Amino acid sequence: MNTRGDRNRSLERGIEILRAFRPGVDLMGNGELAERTGLSRATVSRLAQTLVDCGLLEHDRRRRAYRLAAPVLSLAHAMRSGSPVLAMAGPLMRSEAEKRKINVGLAVADRDEMVYLESVRYSRRVAWRNVVAGQRVPIELTSLGRAWLAAAPRDASRAVLEQVRARRASGWRALSQEISAAVERVRSDGFCWASWQPQVVALAAPIVVDGHPVYVLNMSVTGDTPAEDVVEALRGPLLSLAQRIREGIEHL
Repeated sequence: MNTRGDRNRSLERGIEILRAFRPGVDLMGNGELAERTGLSRATVSRLAQTLVDCGLLEHDRRRRAYRLAAPVLSLAHAMRSGSPVLAMAGPLMRSEAEKRKINVGLAVADRDEMVYLESVRYSRRVAWRNVVAGQRVPIELTSLGRAWLAAAPRDASRAVLEQVRARRASGWRALSQEISAAVERVRSDGFCWASWQPQVVALAAPIVVDGHPVYVLNMSVTGDTPAEDVVEALRGPLLSLAQRIREGIEHL
């Protein structure tokens, strides 16, 4: 196994530049990329030009800035279409979402965020947000993230919590208590719930299989139904679907 000293630092830094682009951001110049990545402007300039030459970034000469190029999208498509886990879990998720008229998602962690691998939206009411595959949500606020924290290796969860604590120092005490309660709920009942967006209640359960990342399944509804009623209605279906997906992954 490679140690940290064996890694290619130029490759790592190039990936950091690609990571700096987020939804809603079209163009970024060297200064903004340097600020977001912590790299020097000279390093950003050199690596960004390499990424342009490789076809992963486009350079807008007039505005002296970069945007992601089409091959980045093709990489995401290749990941989704080639994933045996999504090929197996997707139909199960769509069936459950359609049957119960709810939203069902599957996500994994990336640093201190959760990334949706699949999101099936069958909400009774149209929510103001539209969650799609590839979208990121904060680990510390969501049922997805808190379920992951309960199931992830201790070193990984501790590292993420340190990042969150540094970002949210002013409200950390109350937030850490919420996270601890959710983690305990997962360990005792197999799931947790959160309502971090108005009128949205979401339950989540981790799916742990050796040789795979920790997946997290969630179910959510949008509306005025009391959270306790949503939890009571969805806890059984959530845990049942998580078990079916877990068994499916084990047989891949």
